[in-house]
Amino acid sequence: MRAMILAAGRGERMRPLTDRVPKPLLCVGGTPLIEHHLRTLANGGVRRVVVNVSHLAEQLIAFLGDGSAWGLDLTVLAEPPGALETGGGIHNALPYLGEEPFLVINGDVWCALDLAELPPLASGDRAHLLLVNNPDHNPDGDFTLAGERVVPDHNGKRLTFSGISLLRPQLFADCRAGAFPLAPLLREAVIRGQVSGNRFLGDWVDVGTPARLHTLDQRLRTQRDSAGTEI
Repeated sequence: MRAMILAAGRGERMRPLTDRVPKPLLCVGGTPLIEHHLRTLANGGVRRVVVNVSHLAEQLIAFLGDGSAWGLDLTVLAEPPGALETGGGIHNALPYLGEEPFLVINGDVWCALDLAELPPLASGDRAHLLLVNNPDHNPDGDFTLAGERVVPDHNGKRLTFSGISLLRPQLFADCRAGAFPLAPLLREAVIRGQVSGNRFLGDWVDVGTPARLHTLDQRLRTQRDSAGTEI
């Protein structure tokens, strides 16, 4: 399986930190956010990874190199100023992601994920979403899960999209090059009955603000110091 890390965003909510450092290079527990993802992918057996970059791209390009530091074959795709949004960024990367389902991870989340927890994508599905309990900053959630299917919302309790998904290239079959979000494509596929999902109960944080970054950083440092190992 191949994977993509979305790392091109400006990180407006994280300013002023992101005025000087791209959000994926902000550290939690002494390690850049994007390195946590790279380790997760390498430990899960993924070898080919695409990372899109835009804001302060030169810093990310220098840090990532060719991916060999993590045992990965890494392709870095530079996007124009303003980036291509989530959907446009993935669409732009499709030539590097192959014809099989691929994993996508938002660069601004932190997750203690074992890739073995993600089931294979069924042949008729276009996406599988990892959903989490609603955090305080997103109390209404994003998607409704019925068993192992993501369904149109019929006043059911919604869960929050973790920013981690398995996607099939065909999800983008009708898309054109340019900037566009991913969420509308997912919602259309949900209506067509082409999206599965599972509820992840492990450790997950949307590291979207300086306050949440600080809280996670302190927690991981405490865990690392207690265990005597790097988190």
